[in-house]
Amino acid sequence: MSGKSERSPKDMAISLLVLLVPIALLLAFYRGFLGGDQAATVDPAPAIEQARSANVFPVSQPQGLGGDWKTVSARYQTVEDGANLRLGYLTPEGRGVQLLQSSVPADRLLPAELTSQGQPQGPTELAGRTWQLYTARGNQQALVLLEPTRTVIVVGDARDNELRELAGSLR
Repeated sequence: MSGKSERSPKDMAISLLVLLVPIALLLAFYRGFLGGDQAATVDPAPAIEQARSANVFPVSQPQGLGGDWKTVSARYQTVEDGANLRLGYLTPEGRGVQLLQSSVPADRLLPAELTSQGQPQGPTELAGRTWQLYTARGNQQALVLLEPTRTVIVVGDARDNELRELAGSLR
């Protein structure tokens, strides 16, 4: 019996090619025709309407954002000490940003959302309102608007200009 295999490297390459071609075609179909890399978008209107009808805090909604901003999550919920409206977005650059409007007292909300290491970095004016720039967890930063009946937080790993665009669009 011979110790040498009768299969050549060429045979192995052909076998691999036969396996890889259908996989490549399926992947191309998934990405090209089924939008496999696209984030699933949601309609934020039901969550916004639920928050407005609860009348716990004044609800702002982004106005005038381009079509390249994608809403990927929307949820209104009552929590201990208040209520939260969370809207998640993918920015035009594909980064994540969350808009949180809450009636939870800021001294409890900010450490919970930005971590205890979240520190104010100074005020900034946007659309006639004074926001505070904060550090947040990891490589995230946040814009925080403190009002008597609510706190608004725009937080994410997006660039500063995208955070400002979202915060400035609130009406």
